[in-house]
Amino acid sequence: MNLRDLIIIGSGPSGYTAAIYAARAQLNPIVFTGKEPGGQLTSTTEVENFPGFPNGVTGPDLMKLFRAQAEKFGAEIIDSSVDSVDFGSKPFKIFSSGQEYNAKTVIIATGASANWLGLESEARFRGRGVSSCATCDGFFFKGKDVVVVGGGDVALGDALFLSKIANSVKIIHRRDCFRASDIMQKRAKENEKIEIIFNSEVFEIKGGLSVSGVVVKNNKTQETSEILCNGVFVAIGHSPNTSIFKGQIELEEKMGYIKTFEQTKTSIDGVFVAGDAADYKYRQAITAAGSGCMAALDAEKWIEENN
Repeated sequence: MNLRDLIIIGSGPSGYTAAIYAARAQLNPIVFTGKEPGGQLTSTTEVENFPGFPNGVTGPDLMKLFRAQAEKFGAEIIDSSVDSVDFGSKPFKIFSSGQEYNAKTVIIATGASANWLGLESEARFRGRGVSSCATCDGFFFKGKDVVVVGGGDVALGDALFLSKIANSVKIIHRRDCFRASDIMQKRAKENEKIEIIFNSEVFEIKGGLSVSGVVVKNNKTQETSEILCNGVFVAIGHSPNTSIFKGQIELEEKMGYIKTFEQTKTSIDGVFVAGDAADYKYRQAITAAGSGCMAALDAEKWIEENN
């Protein structure tokens, strides 16, 4: 049996940072990158809020640097997804592409995926005017007209944030009222830069090299209209990539995020979590990287105490 000190499931800022710290600590980690090596940042164009890059860096380039640094210190990176896990006994069992891997400790860094509208045009303009992260990409729309799709606290929070940067913000919501908290609704309705469009859904996103507008359908009257805009922010939630851990580890009941105990510890002794698989509040590259560092240090300490 080839027993490893640590296996990291998932890449992105949290997984790669955990790999850097673990490899430098001589834990000889394996990293399974998953279906989307590098995580959500690989679908992002310019990243201007990650420290150390005053002129910005593309998401894919940033993740290439993370990966290269992990490999430099000896992390073994496998470009494959984990199919299932067995945390019921030690050593932990990880199954990928028909092979079994064994580890003393595991770090889950599978992240979360943005929920999208499912439009062909949305996928085409992603990274070219369509975004799921206002705090990440809002700066690029300074003085421009933008649309926010959604009706929860995140959508209204994005709209309020964007109102400080953009020329105008239109919130498009498919229902006749918001599900957001009263205070967020009050702030949005009182903001002069924000216009609210109820009972409407985005039917198509239009443009050439970048977004120029959206086609909106009123779901009461079935009438369609076009709204001119330069950016579309989809704020209908995120889903954590944690389905393979159901029944193996304790998850939050409503949303499916991994429950944490004492920072990065999970309900299973020796299994740790980093990044957006547990973080539904901040969801930033820098916070994910920080939690990856913490998880690696916690795993290292666990190994020292249990060897």
